[in-house]
Amino acid sequence: MSLVKLNIKGISYSQTQTGAYALLLSEEDGKRQLPIVIGAFEAQSIAIALEKDIKPPRPLTHDLFKTFASRFDITINKIIIHKLIDGIFYSSLICEKDGNEDVIDARTSDAIALALRFQAPIFTYPNILDKAGIELNQKDSNQDPQTTSGEQVKQSEYAHMTINQLNELLEKAVSDENYERAARLRDEISKRS
Repeated sequence: MSLVKLNIKGISYSQTQTGAYALLLSEEDGKRQLPIVIGAFEAQSIAIALEKDIKPPRPLTHDLFKTFASRFDITINKIIIHKLIDGIFYSSLICEKDGNEDVIDARTSDAIALALRFQAPIFTYPNILDKAGIELNQKDSNQDPQTTSGEQVKQSEYAHMTINQLNELLEKAVSDENYERAARLRDEISKRS
């Protein structure tokens, strides 16, 4: 069965589960999107990997894994979301060391966080997209997937601040490891640049 390449479209607060996030993947050569509910820690880790400007003061678990694997010449060539059972996605890391390929089971959120760090492509099977994929209408797909109406309210609280004040708050948020706030601040700074 052929694989379908997926790209990360965005992360938003989950509308169905409190304290969780929805990671939205879109098929590269199609209109379907695959929403996956993930935890807050994994969402932060993925968001940090997507944002090259935010550097945590200490390595996160996925950064540590990347450093460890690189030290021992292990690479991740790709990840495959290969199974969907009762709303839970199952994934595999396709790894390589010394020309030998190995498959390692992983939670999908961890696999994606690692794929970003290894710049490895993300794949799934067509039948998984058939079961869980959604097609958003044009209006929905143009909306910023990283914000919700509650998030937009929070961002407006920064409207009265100068760029220097925002940068100071951004540095503090990163040093406090409050990556969610750091992302909102970064977005506000980007809007003004």
